[in-house]
Amino acid sequence: MTLLVFLEMLAAVSLALFLIMSLSWIVWRRTGNSGWIDTIWTFGLGAIGGIGSLTAAAFTGAAIRPYLVAALIGVWALRLGMHIAQRTRGITDDPRYAELQREWGRDAPRQMFWLVQKQTLVSIPLALSILLAAANPLPQFRVQDGLGALVLLVAIVGEGISDAQLRQFNKDAANRKRVCDVGLWSWSRHPNYFFEWFGWLAYPLIASDIGGSYSWGWMALAGPACMYWLLVYVSGIPPLEAHMLAVRGDAFREYQSRTNAFFPAPPRERRRV
Repeated sequence: MTLLVFLEMLAAVSLALFLIMSLSWIVWRRTGNSGWIDTIWTFGLGAIGGIGSLTAAAFTGAAIRPYLVAALIGVWALRLGMHIAQRTRGITDDPRYAELQREWGRDAPRQMFWLVQKQTLVSIPLALSILLAAANPLPQFRVQDGLGALVLLVAIVGEGISDAQLRQFNKDAANRKRVCDVGLWSWSRHPNYFFEWFGWLAYPLIASDIGGSYSWGWMALAGPACMYWLLVYVSGIPPLEAHMLAVRGDAFREYQSRTNAFFPAPPRERRRV
């Protein structure tokens, strides 16, 4: 891959993400439900990754790898997108975005547009990590390619289990004022976020070449690094935990005191807050 090819890839990804996130803003304005923003983002990123991977198949000597990457991002987008869409249909608004709208007041439409375009910027490394994996020109299928696929499949299953456990917990009316701490949620306060991040490690595995013949592949590490930053410090854990503290109070504080925020680990001894 030459610098010119990389810059062309960067420009195409940036434009596509800008258009997709602009569409998500329009849908939010029409429906009033900000949950559709994340739904459209998921399917849009999946489409960019899938189309880009299939396009890469025409320019690389690898017979299998681009199709593998396209299949992996397709499965990811379908599973997560359908889950978010189902959740969105059952709510009037996403509480994280709703809180921001209350803070912005009458300026909410303008502020929301710039917020979704910030998501465009931070999504560029994610899309590039997918395309860099698909563009790996090594002709042979390696063990680490299979390991990358296994990592993403484990992540999808783990995230699916997390979502199912939370959904089942919330169905019970007796749990309406409780904090979900069953199954994977007893080991991490956000197991779904952990597995979401874990899955993005697949693309650097597929993209990287220890032999050094494809040095561009190491740039795919920006994908999981960006996803970790987003989930742990920006749009994932901070606003969600602020919301949970507001609605669950001491029960959630007690849960925080004994359960890791992100990386799964056995729960610590319960203590009163």
